[in-house]
Parts: sequence; C-alpha cells; structure tokens
Amino acid sequence: MADDELIYLDNNATTQLDPVVIEEMLPFFGKYYGNPSAGYVFAAQARKAVDMARDQLARLLGCEPSEIVFTSGGTESNNAVINSALQFEARGKHVVTSAVEHSAVLRPCQDLTKRGGDVTFLGVDRHGNVDLGELEAAIRPETTLVSMMWANNETGVIFPVEKIAEMCREKRVLFHTDAVQAAGKIPIRLRDTAINFLSLSAHKFHGPKGVGALYVNRRTRFHPLIAGGGQENGRRGGTENVASIAGLGKAAERAMEFLSEGKAHVGSMRDRFEKAILETVSGASVNGAGAARVPNTSSFSFEGIESSAALLLLDRHHICCSAGSACRTGSQEASHVLRAMNPSGDGARRSLRFSFGRFNTEAQVDRVIEIIPRVIEKLRQIAAPVRETAQMRPETTAIGPAA
Repeated sequence: MADDELIYLDNNATTQLDPVVIEEMLPFFGKYYGNPSAGYVFAAQARKAVDMARDQLARLLGCEPSEIVFTSGGTESNNAVINSALQFEARGKHVVTSAVEHSAVLRPCQDLTKRGGDVTFLGVDRHGNVDLGELEAAIRPETTLVSMMWANNETGVIFPVEKIAEMCREKRVLFHTDAVQAAGKIPIRLRDTAINFLSLSAHKFHGPKGVGALYVNRRTRFHPLIAGGGQENGRRGGTENVASIAGLGKAAERAMEFLSEGKAHVGSMRDRFEKAILETVSGASVNGAGAARVPNTSSFSFEGIESSAALLLLDRHHICCSAGSACRTGSQEASHVLRAMNPSGDGARRSLRFSFGRFNTEAQVDRVIEIIPRVIEKLRQIAAPVRETAQMRPETTAIGPAA
C-alpha cells in the first residue's frame, strides 16, 4: 500500500458509509420525497421505506418491529429513556449507572442530581468489569432505573447486560442499556432477555449520522421525550428522516450479513495487531485485556508518552485513531473510563484507542504494526532528556523572607 494512504482506525467514533447504504438512501433525497404520514399514494413509498427499515432493524436486534422507535441517534435515545423512567415512577428518583458510561448517559444523570434526584455511579475494577454484587446492593426500593452500557466505547469491555437485566426484573426495576458500541458487532436477541430499553446509533455500523433507534419492550411504559404530531406510534414527534432511516435499515441488514464473517475478520485483525504491538513495544499494555471485549476495539497504554503527542505523529503518517472517546476530542481532561479503571495511575494520559472496521485491510494492519513502534520510540527519545533534566535539577532553598 502507498505510504500516504489513509488508515482509518477510529471506527468507534464513526464508520465509513457502506456504498450499498448510500444507494438505498438516494431515492428518498429526490424521487420519493413525500411525507410518510401523508394519506395519498405518493407518500406510500416513503412510508414503505420506514416500515421496511423497522423490520430490518428488528431482525438485527431479535425483537418485534413495533418495539422500534426511530430517533436522531444514541444520545437522544439515552436521554429519552432516563426522562421516561423518571416521568412514570412515583416511588423515587434513584438511578443506578456505572462510572464508565458514555457522556450521553452520564450528563443527564449528573443533571438529575442537580435537580434533587439521586444517582449511584458504580465503579469498575482494573479490567473495566462491574461487580454484580455491588450492583445488586445498590438497587434500593426507590430505584427507578438501572442503565448499564453493553460495550464500552473506549475499551470495548462488555458488561453482562442479560444478567443485569434479569436481576432488575426480579427487583421490579427498569433496565436500559446503551448498545451503541455493541449493535452490529455482537449477536443480540432481545426477545430472549429482560431488557426494557436499548439505544443504538446507525453511524457506528456503517449507516448515516444523525439517525438512531430506541428499543422499547412492548410491555414497558414509555413517555416520549419529544412531543409533536404523533409520529412513531406517538413515541417520538417530528417528521421522519426517511432517507436516513432507510439507510439505518440497510446498514442493519448488512450488519446481519457480515456479523459472523465480519466478527471473525475484524477480530482476527485486532488480535494480530495487539499481539504484534505487545511483542515489539516495551511498556505497552492493553486496557481491559482481562475482560470480555467487542472484537474490534483495542485500547493501549504506552509508558513514557503523552497521548496528544502520539496522535499528532500518527496523523502525520495518515493513521487515524483517538485518545479515547471522540466526544472528548479537544478536551484536556483525561479519560474518565481509564481513570475509573486505574484511579492512582497515569494510564489515562498515555493511552490510544484503535478501533477496526469492516473496510480495514490486512495491509493496513501491517503498516500500522510497522509505524507504531517507531512513533512510540521517537516520543520516548524526546521525553527522556526532559525527564533527566528534571531529575538533575538541584533543590533550591529560599533565603530571606518568602516572596
């Protein structure tokens, strides 16, 4: 491959649009522009596309089409669940979640505490696992909702959400999972679980940005976040984004086709990459290596470097990765996920996330395996004189009155 070819390894931030998905969307930008809620024949094509997308996504999730609500994405879906649970439950406003959730769950939970609500943020161990005993103990009589992500966006660590959902059902507490990083990457069969709500976003599995979905179990009450004209069976107001919904449906269909084959292909690339980096770079470790992870995500911690400097050098080699969540880009704050896994260490400031996808190639993996050791070594060489100077600087004692 050419040295200047872009190597995109930030698929947890967003993914390349599948060309087949683009083809599916195009007619609804032009020929079939009707409002799906209209009663005339011309609108029927748009309505049919929305219905078909609902069927396609339901097959990916293993649920009924009527349990799917189309939204603008994972963030809206997460907020809608938290808002709905608090609207209905009169027994209290206590929510249980984890300290490593995406900001789309953390922020509304933090806002809830400012309004007088009560939230328990459960910690994780050094591998990123949540303790189910601690979780069970955190559920109180006034608990309204438990929200735990299915797969972590930074480390790929998988939470045992089916077990957590069963625990919540026994305690008669609603359970929601943010599955934005799980949908399309691991098999999901919601009808065999006790999950009440599930959030996802199309652009994480080669669909368009700005569209997502919320699964609402048919036996679970739901109060809409966005009130309007009664679209989505009264569960989400606003004219449907038909082109993007059609794209989401096709992306879901494609994800099903590639799930078994793609999981093996993407997982083998990720595993080969990790093995090579661990063998060639001293002081490298995988965050979450001791936990179950989705097959595409690799979060590395490198001793003696700063993540921001590494990102700049890798970008010069046309390699796209991240220091954590893309939602934190530009922030000076270290990853809350990695700090939760190791509160006393500095791994959060020296970690890089590489996330693989269906369109990555073995040649790209070879190239990255070649480049990363050189980049890490260069950064360590630059940092070494600075550390030595700091260590050699003599301590000074103030003489006379302090300034």
